[in-house]
Amino acid sequence: MKFGSNQSKPEFTVDLKGATIEMASKDKSSKKNVFELKTCQGTELLIQSDNDTVINDWFKVLSTTINNQPVETVEAIEEDTPDSPGIEKQDKEKDHKDPRKLRSMKVSSIDSSEQKKTKKNLKKFLTRRPTLQAVREKGYIKDQVFGANLANLCQRENDTVPKFVKLCIEHVEEYGLDVDGIYRVSGNLAVIQKLRFAVNHDEKLNLNDSKWEDIHVITGALKMFFRELPEPLFTFNHFNDFVNAIKQEPRQRVTAVKDLIKQLPKPNQDTMQLLFRHLKRVIENGEKNRMTYQSIAIVFGPTLLKPEKETGNIAIHTVYQNQIVELILLEINSIFGR
Repeated sequence: MKFGSNQSKPEFTVDLKGATIEMASKDKSSKKNVFELKTCQGTELLIQSDNDTVINDWFKVLSTTINNQPVETVEAIEEDTPDSPGIEKQDKEKDHKDPRKLRSMKVSSIDSSEQKKTKKNLKKFLTRRPTLQAVREKGYIKDQVFGANLANLCQRENDTVPKFVKLCIEHVEEYGLDVDGIYRVSGNLAVIQKLRFAVNHDEKLNLNDSKWEDIHVITGALKMFFRELPEPLFTFNHFNDFVNAIKQEPRQRVTAVKDLIKQLPKPNQDTMQLLFRHLKRVIENGEKNRMTYQSIAIVFGPTLLKPEKETGNIAIHTVYQNQIVELILLEINSIFGR
């Protein structure tokens, strides 16, 4: 394909061997009557005319010229790409006489070669890929703390109470027991998320760092930890049992709740005891922080105790959740011992 008059040297030429021509998409041009010409070398040209007759003539001439172009020899194809399985030399010589078959054979051969290459590289990647345990041992991947299963987290840390829970409680008891609205007041969510990220990625966490100077950020992160447990501290399968226990006569409630807590996994029991004893100390400083049994229960009830699926009246569930937490706080020595 040449541009320019018969008397002048063409500005440039376009090799039409193996080229394609089709209507251009709207994202290529908003004008009407636009065709896109693509060559095997990667050249892309847009051809346009407002005259329908002219553009149709161009399209017919280019299409005919492309179809009549001589194709590459079989030898050239063999040099560029590996043979497709099952193609004999006799078939290649026969296909050489048919340009369409030869072009199809070349594309098929290239596709097959690329697929084999991709599969080979993928196999190498998978066989050389280190195990998850090896990556963890080298420190490239750190296990998450937030959102982790409580039992798995405790097993990983070789303890029955998560380290982060202990850190938060110790920090609050040292700096936050007399802070007004402790646990009720929300901390800055952006800073809480930063702390969450630090906990998940930094083994050496220092809560005394000035970044976490707002005590409500620490309490907010602790509440978020319990909120993000895959299964709540009181476990899904015991939810209805705890609700039924709180519905019993006052004298029977404590015994029923105590027996249910004993049925929980060891990490749940120990974490629950540490948390509730801490919250009891928060309430004991109520003259300074203005936190009561009821206000603590409202904050922690829906976080620690919830059904797997909300099927009944949510408002009623909330009442029971708060009552169970409040009962444990009031009868903490009867339930967990002195």
